[in-house]
Amino acid sequence: MRNHFPLYVIVFVSGAVVLAIEIVGTRVLGPFYGVSLFLWSALITVTLAALSVGYAIGGRWADRNPRYSRLGLVLAVAGVWLLLTIWLKRPVLKAVEPLGLRGAVLAASMLLFFPPLTLLGMVSPYAIRLRAENLGEVGKTAGNIYAVSTVASVVAALGTGFFLIPYMGVNRLIAMCAAALIAVALVAFRSERERPAAVAVSLLIPAVLASLGAAAPIERVGYSDALAFHAQSPYADIRVLDWEDRRMLLIDGGTHTIVDRLTFNTVFSYAMVMDIPAHFFDAPGDMLLIGLGGGTVARDYYRRGWRVDAVEIDRVVAKVAQDYFGTEPDSVAIHIMDGREFLIGSDRKFDLVVMDAFGSSSIPFHLVTREAFGLVKSRMADDGVLAINIETREWNDILTRSLAATLHTQFRRVVALPIAEPPNTLGNVVLLASNRDLLLDEEVLGDPRSALPYPYLHSRVVERRHAWANQFEPNIAGVPVLTDDRNPVDLWAEAINWTARRNMHDETGWDRFAW
Repeated sequence: MRNHFPLYVIVFVSGAVVLAIEIVGTRVLGPFYGVSLFLWSALITVTLAALSVGYAIGGRWADRNPRYSRLGLVLAVAGVWLLLTIWLKRPVLKAVEPLGLRGAVLAASMLLFFPPLTLLGMVSPYAIRLRAENLGEVGKTAGNIYAVSTVASVVAALGTGFFLIPYMGVNRLIAMCAAALIAVALVAFRSERERPAAVAVSLLIPAVLASLGAAAPIERVGYSDALAFHAQSPYADIRVLDWEDRRMLLIDGGTHTIVDRLTFNTVFSYAMVMDIPAHFFDAPGDMLLIGLGGGTVARDYYRRGWRVDAVEIDRVVAKVAQDYFGTEPDSVAIHIMDGREFLIGSDRKFDLVVMDAFGSSSIPFHLVTREAFGLVKSRMADDGVLAINIETREWNDILTRSLAATLHTQFRRVVALPIAEPPNTLGNVVLLASNRDLLLDEEVLGDPRSALPYPYLHSRVVERRHAWANQFEPNIAGVPVLTDDRNPVDLWAEAINWTARRNMHDETGWDRFAW
């Protein structure tokens, strides 16, 4: 009787790689498209479609003289294709860019991952046919094969997200998965010869080749020389890019901080406007910042004498702020946790709360609901002010108006400070909310004429005065109030995300981001 243990090893490895591909795909495409609801939907769609096709083809192929060598060929081709995606992703991303966000994400996922996933889908039905000795045990055999494959997928899902991506990186993980598939292909070829000793020895091959793949020096394939730092955190793809005289923090390919490389002074217009709320107070107080980013907002308030607490969910981002953007460790108390989690667990009262956790492709929906703003209000002083930075396609974007409507459920006054010009241009909008009047003397914003000899100071004054002079109360008629139960911000972020990334790619070159 044939020893089928190697077959279960093959099924286990192929099942594990399927889930690894699905998860790692977010890090392959995320730096270019952002990790959004649409990216996850595209990857899940491609995975399920490919597996369905693979099941159908594999079942039919298995009925035609099933052999281990044929299964080995399927695995080897899947491994080679997966390895080639490390180099294929750049030309594929460039080719599909004109299709728009939804089309490009779906097309890129299909071109890169549909072929290997289809081949891996063929493994289970083919393995069932190889394993079944007679019709009386087909049911048990099928159950065992799919159980092994599913258990492997569970292990891979946990291992990939919790350990492998953060500590190994994307390219090395892809190489490891490809090497593991090629290794079990060799196991299948050896099993064809039915030599027990050779098959037993060959079972070491997957571990050996997977280890070699993990150690492959390919982590920087396709990277630009402008890349100063790169890490895969548990939450996002983190990059620091030095471009001309600027340093940029990219999170999943979206720009979160831009500073002068020499002085670390912000050159991001919204960050210059974000210090306006400080002028509503007679003296510095306690400020809570949700979303540290590069730390420029926290640093500006610290220099004004404020006591700053910052909540940042990603430990890697906090370290990057200190190592690459000049954030001094003693200037801000950093809490590594989710913003809403901090608000629930804290009983402190803050004079000012600044929410700066929203990127173009990722708006944490749980931070912009009626319930979340009620929680923020409970952590604010009676005359406290909430400031929120968002990116929109125009001043009166549906996102601006819906957030304003939601804020009005908790706060009496809500005003918007626009940054971009003209009003129908992509850019940031700062929303201010409070139960006090939001009034100030424009003189405190600075005099552009006296600041003219100092380019950085002049820019700050001009940006602040422009935003304040163009403040408006968003029209909230007919727009939805966002709740924990119903929140369509992911849909609204799609168009914003695509417009922002197209602009960024046009300005700096798409290949700086499509790694």
